[in-house]
Amino acid sequence: MAIEKVKAYFEKYNLADRIQEFEVSSATVELAAAALNCEPKRIAKTLSFMVGGQAILVVTAGDAKIDNAKYKAQFGTKAKMLTSDEVVDLIGHAIGGVCPFAVKEGVAVYLDESLKRFETVFPACGSSNSAIELTIEKLEKYSNYSAWVDVCKCWN
Repeated sequence: MAIEKVKAYFEKYNLADRIQEFEVSSATVELAAAALNCEPKRIAKTLSFMVGGQAILVVTAGDAKIDNAKYKAQFGTKAKMLTSDEVVDLIGHAIGGVCPFAVKEGVAVYLDESLKRFETVFPACGSSNSAIELTIEKLEKYSNYSAWVDVCKCWN
């Protein structure tokens, strides 16, 4: 199970005990915010796309939406989200638990500027009922991100 991979990943950093698992679903921004009792915008949602035959992840704030023009300017292609089967095969997590941790080799992770306004955010941890609170600096470190990007709208 993907949550076990994420727990093993965070064990290396002595952070596995910070992963929160809920009795309720946290598969959407709204459900995660309710489970965590926080503002939806502080949920770090991880979106999966195909760029030039490679799967990528873009982590955005919960209230941000992909801006197609900005996305195309950044990645040189139209935003094409992966199907649920592709997400499992190419990323290694199922929709609802996709996160930038313990992903398959070759998956590039990008962090969207919409996250920078927060001290801490809550990404999922590989299951549809998990999350971890991380500072932006820790998110950078543990996501092994490639770059910061500006590909969203509706948040500022």
